[in-house]
Amino acid sequence: MAEPIKNKRPDPAAPTPQNTPATAAPISSHAQQPNISSIKEEDLERATAASIFAKDPRLMSLIEGRLHGLIGRSSGYIESLPAEVKRRVSGLKGIQKDHSKLEAEFQEEVLQLEKKYFAKFAPLYDQRSAIVNGKNEPTEEQVQAGEEDEENDDEEEGAAIKEEKPAEGAAKVSGIPEFWLSAMKNQASLAEMITDRDEGALKSLVDIRMEYLDKPGFRLIFEFAENEFFTNKAITKTYFYQNESGYGGDFIYDHADGDKIEWKAGQDLTVRIEQKKQRNKTTKQTRIVKKTVPTESFFNFFSPPKAPSDEDDDAASDIEDRLELDYQLGEDIKEKLIPRAIDWFTGEALAFEELDEDDLAEFDEDDDEDDDDVSDDHDDEDESEEDEEDGAKPKQEPTECKQS
Repeated sequence: MAEPIKNKRPDPAAPTPQNTPATAAPISSHAQQPNISSIKEEDLERATAASIFAKDPRLMSLIEGRLHGLIGRSSGYIESLPAEVKRRVSGLKGIQKDHSKLEAEFQEEVLQLEKKYFAKFAPLYDQRSAIVNGKNEPTEEQVQAGEEDEENDDEEEGAAIKEEKPAEGAAKVSGIPEFWLSAMKNQASLAEMITDRDEGALKSLVDIRMEYLDKPGFRLIFEFAENEFFTNKAITKTYFYQNESGYGGDFIYDHADGDKIEWKAGQDLTVRIEQKKQRNKTTKQTRIVKKTVPTESFFNFFSPPKAPSDEDDDAASDIEDRLELDYQLGEDIKEKLIPRAIDWFTGEALAFEELDEDDLAEFDEDDDEDDDDVSDDHDDEDESEEDEEDGAKPKQEPTECKQS
């Protein structure tokens, strides 16, 4: 269930009641069939309109301003209703308030149910952590249960691996190395944040846990072994919700706070050092000036963006997008990564991920590019064949490819 983001601007969709006509349109038996323009005519009209707007951006801005001004403005239909009908409308609003109260109670009970079952999941997470970090080995029953759903060829491959003996003198491997790093790199939203520099620190990640707060909200806990980058044994990030429920009884996300990372000298992964040469105009001597600048890193996740102010609309819009992305990352870790970490480690969870519109668009673009490449290859082959046959046979026009 996706919670609304604080200060998120509503989509500019015109509400239904405001556009309801005050009087019904008369029905005529002599109504003419509407003229439907052809696809080519529609395309021409769109192109003409686009050309006009491109020449005068102020016109587009003016139209958008007018449209935004109409949103939420009454058409007068509700106000024109008879008094007894208005009374019924008010009654429906009262019923809706009772419905909203029940929705809020429902969401609260769902939260309590989540907490109840989370307490039952906790021992399983402890068992997983012990195996990943080499403290315990899985039981035979656990291993057999994990192999039941595998296909025959996978079972045979697993059996072959079991029979293999470690090479003499080889160091014994404890637990599952780089378990959480591998799982995170298979989760698309997290993989985009992890840089090559981050991987050295994330290899020391021994566990990712979460806990519910006393009030609506949750905390993500990243536990690390001793490493060369920072001294923190654990780095947490806490997500808070507003006290009041939103429309539909949903909890409304408010903000997040992250722990300060105690970086060791020269190991801060969230910054990089830029070196520039400076020349003294008088002495003509040069010197190297070092400047610390922010850089991309997964560990920026623990420094979440702050809520926007209303002073700068463009900056506020950018921060709102970052707030939404930051919240979604927390939800992905809480709802996807932690409960099914082994499926992300093996990559099996990828089969259940739904592609969003951007991913589908990328696939479509790739397909188009592939088609273009194939077409170019055929053109090159045709040209080379024509050149070879120049003296022997007359050139033939290439067959036209028609698409229905």
